[in-house]
Amino acid sequence: MEKDVILTPEGYERLKAQIQDLEVNKRKEVADRIREAREFGDISENSEYDDAKNEQALLEHRIARLKEQLRAARVIDAKDVPKDVVSVGSRVRVKDVDHGDTDTYEIVGSAEADPANGRLSNESPVGRALLGRKKGETVEVAAPAGAIRLKIMDIKAA
Repeated sequence: MEKDVILTPEGYERLKAQIQDLEVNKRKEVADRIREAREFGDISENSEYDDAKNEQALLEHRIARLKEQLRAARVIDAKDVPKDVVSVGSRVRVKDVDHGDTDTYEIVGSAEADPANGRLSNESPVGRALLGRKKGETVEVAAPAGAIRLKIMDIKAA
């Protein structure tokens, strides 16, 4: 059984747009490549044709996978996100207890994770450690360079 794909409303719309782009634009590009490769003659020894057909198969697999994610999507609504406890859809400001650095993270489902832009998966070590915690609590997260202690300074709905 496929697990739920947790998405923000924006993430859901981005996924729909990505599927639309692949189905309309990318399929046409691949079909054009196949048609051009056929014009070269004998397809049994035509590497351009083989490459285009392989690209078509990969494209169709990707579209099917994305559609499955869309079918399994559970969209989180900002009004349903609790403001007193960290959950998917929360924006959390944390302070590194040992170094004094402050960061803000948005906790999202794994399909939307983008750590470089402060969007942490609920399945990541930091995301998992923060889930269910309240403002003022300190969590400890195992990291390759040693444990990191983060104090929750603020929680908001993203």
